[in-house]
Amino acid sequence: MNDTLITLKDSLGLKREEPRCPVFGLCGGCQFQDISYEDELAVKERYIRGLFTDSGLAEAGMVRPVVASPSVYHYRCRMDLKLLRIKSGEMFMGFSPVEGHRVVEVEKCPIAMEAISSFLPELRRQSMRKMPLKYRNANLTVKTGADGRVAWGGIGRRSLRMQPAEYLWAELFGKRIFYSLETFFQANLSILPDLMRTIRGLACFQGSAPVFLDLYGGVGLFSIGLADLCSRIVLIEENVHSIACARHNMDFNRVTNIELFEGKMEDVFQRCFMGVDPKKSVAMIDPPRAGLAASVSKHLASAEPFQTLLYLSCDPSSLLRDLKIILGAGRYVLSSVVPFDFFPRTRHLETLAVLTPASA
Repeated sequence: MNDTLITLKDSLGLKREEPRCPVFGLCGGCQFQDISYEDELAVKERYIRGLFTDSGLAEAGMVRPVVASPSVYHYRCRMDLKLLRIKSGEMFMGFSPVEGHRVVEVEKCPIAMEAISSFLPELRRQSMRKMPLKYRNANLTVKTGADGRVAWGGIGRRSLRMQPAEYLWAELFGKRIFYSLETFFQANLSILPDLMRTIRGLACFQGSAPVFLDLYGGVGLFSIGLADLCSRIVLIEENVHSIACARHNMDFNRVTNIELFEGKMEDVFQRCFMGVDPKKSVAMIDPPRAGLAASVSKHLASAEPFQTLLYLSCDPSSLLRDLKIILGAGRYVLSSVVPFDFFPRTRHLETLAVLTPASA
């Protein structure tokens, strides 16, 4: 997301509040700690509604109000930090600054889950002891889960590797979803039930059980979460560690109607669609921030439309780019846009676009 959202915030003359973080404005992580959360939601809603209406993709009524995060602070289950050694040998650990190339050192972080925030001083000690003399910098990843365990890595080969017994997990509607340091997982565990509840409540899951195509399926979060509503699930994922977690999630939760396909979407998606009746299928796209490969967008635009196509994105600009291609062929219409505030106090926003066949 570009700086348009921040420009909008600053142009509205909103009442300012005292930020919780002493390095707010220096650290590049947060941009909204200086206004109320109600105002933050209003700014984000105005931004995303304007983005879709100005582009001509949606009327204002199609864009729903932003779903608020139950936790405004201490919600992030993952943080990425930098470890830096300068020429003098002195070492620093912290976050990327708004300006410059060093790091903003912190003892705690108000948007990190408490388990991570309280672990940061110990992470500093452990990582600095582990840092080889020949290293000048390292990118550290630290995660936690529902049980409060903390894991970290980023120094040396295989430092992010985890065994199944070490996996972190979140619980969602009675199902335990495992993930590791090497896999992508949604950063805000508190709002996940709201997202899953919204998806499970869509009309496409209320009738006969559809085939569900989980594109960019990761560790199987949506496949596991929707398995009871679907006759068959096809999960496509290129990350081998995510595939391993997905298998573990299937076994642990005793889900048997998921087929896994390993590979890049642009390489395997046509093969995975063979034998699938689009009229009886729901497809979900949850790609990386960069969005879809052009070949995937063009195929979705030209192929027979699915009963419902869901596109979940953390970057409105790549979402709009891809939707223009998919909708441009005239086979789909945009039914609704539901923004979710997965990233309170920051410039980021998760957005769910629901597409249905134009002839429906």
